[in-house]
Amino acid sequence: QVQLVESGGGLVQAGGSLRLSCAASGRTSSFYTMGWFRQAPGKEREFVAAISWSGGDTAYADSVKGRFTISRDNVRNMVNLQMNSLKPEDTAVYYCAVDLKGAIRTRSFSPDYWGQGTQVTVSS
Repeated sequence: QVQLVESGGGLVQAGGSLRLSCAASGRTSSFYTMGWFRQAPGKEREFVAAISWSGGDTAYADSVKGRFTISRDNVRNMVNLQMNSLKPEDTAVYYCAVDLKGAIRTRSFSPDYWGQGTQVTVSS
């Protein structure tokens, strides 16, 4: 079992920034890929970003490229999502996720565990 706890969501004006963090605990001794998804009201959950175990490989949804940056700290078992130039369409619940099936699964990211989600609201 892996437990994921997100933090850092909130309300921000368009053009602003937020930084999301996710702490992993439990079965974290293996090499794994981490990432973020989001779900807006009335829409399906969608992929946002993923990062390999070493941090050397990342993947982003086209909608966030150039604005969002994913990073991780394996000493503290954490993954972060720096979100800049936020737009109203970025409003969603953001979920941290972990894929235990491999260290480099950024382009085939298929989560085994999810966090509870944190709300991000961007006002226009």
